[in-house]
Amino acid sequence: MTQYETVPTDAGEARITWCAGTKPWTVLALGHGAGGGVEARDLQALAAALPAHGVTVALVEQPWRVAGKKVAPAPKTLDTGWRGLWPNLAKPGLPVIAGGRSAGARVACRTARELGALAVLALGFPLHPPGKPEKTRADELLDAGLPTLVVQGGNDPFGRPEEFPEGPYGLVEVPYGDHGFAVPKRAPLTQDEALAGLVDGVTEWISTLR
Repeated sequence: MTQYETVPTDAGEARITWCAGTKPWTVLALGHGAGGGVEARDLQALAAALPAHGVTVALVEQPWRVAGKKVAPAPKTLDTGWRGLWPNLAKPGLPVIAGGRSAGARVACRTARELGALAVLALGFPLHPPGKPEKTRADELLDAGLPTLVVQGGNDPFGRPEEFPEGPYGLVEVPYGDHGFAVPKRAPLTQDEALAGLVDGVTEWISTLR
């Protein structure tokens, strides 16, 4: 069952798409990136698969997307929007896993501990801007302070798996995947197989949190 909820925040009106879990024991909140919304292939794949495993998925649209703007605001404003809707994510009374893709993953890492999250799921964590490995954002990931899983495309220009520093987190690689987990047609696995691997990795990790 899918339900929609509009939430006022200090950064504007946000929107949550609720995908109810079967006998849910946790909520997985997923924010989107700076270049797109909750229609991203990885977010949709998780929202379709995880409810059967007792996970209610909450797809979070930041106020700038709800307002129809094309460019994401500063990180501080993204954090403000996320904090503002967190009480709604926690309202079902279940532990909440803070997650997101790209910019949304950064928001989750920065705020999860203060908000009382159970864990952090970082999809396509933008370790650095493309071509600028010296401008690392590793501290955001390493300072999350909670059980954390990174899911990263093998060919992600924002940081390939082998570029990530050692730290207290798990890492699942989506072979040949780019920043949006798209795989080239010449790759030895299909797009569906790549997403299935992503979903399996996340499902297995979430089960360890129970």
